[in-house]
Amino acid sequence: MSDPIQPPSAPQVPPAYQAPPPAPGYPAPHGAPTYQPGYQAPSGYQAPPGAYPVPVGGYQAQTGSGYEVPSAQAPASSSLGLLALIAGLIAAVITPIVAGIMAYQIGFAVPDAVTDGTIDAGSLAILAPVRDQVLWAEISFWVGTVLGIFALVAGIIAIVKRRGRGLGIAAVVVAALGPVIYWLVLIFLLTIGASAGAMSTFGGI
Repeated sequence: MSDPIQPPSAPQVPPAYQAPPPAPGYPAPHGAPTYQPGYQAPSGYQAPPGAYPVPVGGYQAQTGSGYEVPSAQAPASSSLGLLALIAGLIAAVITPIVAGIMAYQIGFAVPDAVTDGTIDAGSLAILAPVRDQVLWAEISFWVGTVLGIFALVAGIIAIVKRRGRGLGIAAVVVAALGPVIYWLVLIFLLTIGASAGAMSTFGGI
């Protein structure tokens, strides 16, 4: 008899993969530093000179409401320039008007003294009838002088410090023209008054 037929054997499956055993750990050398999470400065450490110090624990937010927009600087007051201009206008307009009125009355009262040049010669006796007018003319002269000097100085300060620069420039110009306006008005009205006084005297004769 022949041997019975045996079924073919199943193929052999290789064993499952197994991880190799862990490598043996090597001990750290004696005295080597051990590393830990997070850097820490060694005790006794000091920053080198000139280094920017950093606060421990990092930067902290500044207390308060945060960044604030700086307030705009208030513009300088223009009161000084305005005051200088007012003083200059008084010196260049008001005082010449007062002096002109007094000069007309002086010329009308003593026309001979004006036309003959007696006043320029230094004789004050002929001005006795108009001594009040002469006094007011002199007062207006000194008031105009003081106010003109003040307007000039205050106007320059206002220009330099920008406290009414445009007004300060106008005050300086008016103060500089004040003496010229004063003497032109004084001489003109003194001559007109003397002419009117002479015509009145001649007509009366």
